[in-house]
Amino acid sequence: MTSGFCVFVTAIGTGGVAWGERGITGVQLPEADPGHARARLRRRFAAASERTPPPHVQVAIERIQAVLRGETDDDLATIGLDMDRVPEFARQVYALARTIRPGETLTYGDIARQLGDPLLARDVGQALARNPYPMIVPCHRVVAAGGKLGGFSAAGGVQTKQRLLAIERAQVAWQLPLGATGYLPSAGT
Repeated sequence: MTSGFCVFVTAIGTGGVAWGERGITGVQLPEADPGHARARLRRRFAAASERTPPPHVQVAIERIQAVLRGETDDDLATIGLDMDRVPEFARQVYALARTIRPGETLTYGDIARQLGDPLLARDVGQALARNPYPMIVPCHRVVAAGGKLGGFSAAGGVQTKQRLLAIERAQVAWQLPLGATGYLPSAGT
């Protein structure tokens, strides 16, 4: 159960995190408008109150901030997550996604094959689309076959995925459009 949430400033906008007794319960990717990030967290975690994070959550925030500044290749894999409400298949997908190092990518099919059935690629994509822990479970590092980006359900869509991969200096077959800003696009609340 989520007990608290907070927003925090990053190099690319204002993000957020929610937590409970068992660990992080959700992450909000940074947005240009701090109000949007806060509103999304309030909607997702209506029973939680906004407050100062406990020390282990503050450490997680600092690690996320360092990654978004491009200062570290921290994969965030040791940050504790509360997955009580996550279905077993999604837990398996998230565990595999957490093994992808910054700057690297796997395809939906790669993860499906690691799960034992290459026909599960679409199911892998659906599980990642519902990922409540973006950045900590790096769904942005999972791409479509042939190096295509595939979809991305976070605010800003594929542009957000591009921005995160660019920060991590991922070797992929696309470029950010000229004039791209340092902020992730903000979708309506």
